[in-house]
Amino acid sequence: MLKTLIFIGAGGFVGSIARYLLSQIIQQNATSSFPWGTLVVNVVGSLLIGLFYGLSERGAIGSSEARLFLTVGLCGGFTTFSTFSNENLALLRDGQFSFFAMYAFASVALGLVAVMGGFALTKMWS
Repeated sequence: MLKTLIFIGAGGFVGSIARYLLSQIIQQNATSSFPWGTLVVNVVGSLLIGLFYGLSERGAIGSSEARLFLTVGLCGGFTTFSTFSNENLALLRDGQFSFFAMYAFASVALGLVAVMGGFALTKMWS
């Protein structure tokens, strides 16, 4: 059990740092207050988790520890629902209702499309 927790924690460490860096780079280059950084991170994370679960189902990710490192750890640390929720609240409080609606819808819709796309990509490699 301790070995499993270490794998998950290591993945979360890497994923959290990657999320912060990618989100900052994207948001610093954005020309509006729309939370592009978090949206991109969550869509990319959804694509990755679809890929990882698809590869795992095919047996391409050997150990359960590796699967947990990549999915629960890396993707769990990389994506963030709490930041998504806080940014939606900020948009509502600032009266940016159209950005709120667009962000909430795009995050859920693109996240679902990305996870399905990632999983489907692994089927194409069969």
